[in-house]
Amino acid sequence: MDEVLNLWGQELNWIKDDKLREKTAKVWQIALERSVLNGDDLNRIPFTLLVGPDLKVTFMDHKRAVVHIAKDSGNKVNEFFKDELPVNMDVLISGAILCDVGKLLEYVLDENGKAVQGTYGKYLRHPFSGVSLAEEVGLPPEVCHIIATHAGEGDMVKRTTEAYIVHHADFMTFLPFKNGLKL
Repeated sequence: MDEVLNLWGQELNWIKDDKLREKTAKVWQIALERSVLNGDDLNRIPFTLLVGPDLKVTFMDHKRAVVHIAKDSGNKVNEFFKDELPVNMDVLISGAILCDVGKLLEYVLDENGKAVQGTYGKYLRHPFSGVSLAEEVGLPPEVCHIIATHAGEGDMVKRTTEAYIVHHADFMTFLPFKNGLKL
């Protein structure tokens, strides 16, 4: 659990519900136990395999940005829209922390220590494996929904407000790297 706290200590503490915080951390612990990746790898490997080899933004740089942007956005939605569009901040933060946890099962390291998609990842993308891990520890469906719908797979269903926030926080910190105009 020390490795999880090293990765997510500050952000996990934003979850006020003790049980939800513990279950969120437990998912990361299980993923790290089953993965060939460790915390050092996550602070080294690029956050996506869909951008060229020179990408310097690490997996954890991206993940923390998504969580922080989602938290700030959720607070602003609550501030401006109050009861008209309430955001459950615990669910939002848990879902943001967990939305890419399945990548720990999707990625492997090649002979040069470079992250590549493994066989498991070719068959099951991270939204699916992430939900499986979350359900294993008994996370509520509201959090599993965020994990399941944060990526393109979620375009086929209705998203909750929390899921929209995480989806947009994720894509606004991904698409400029993938498709952005370089001047």
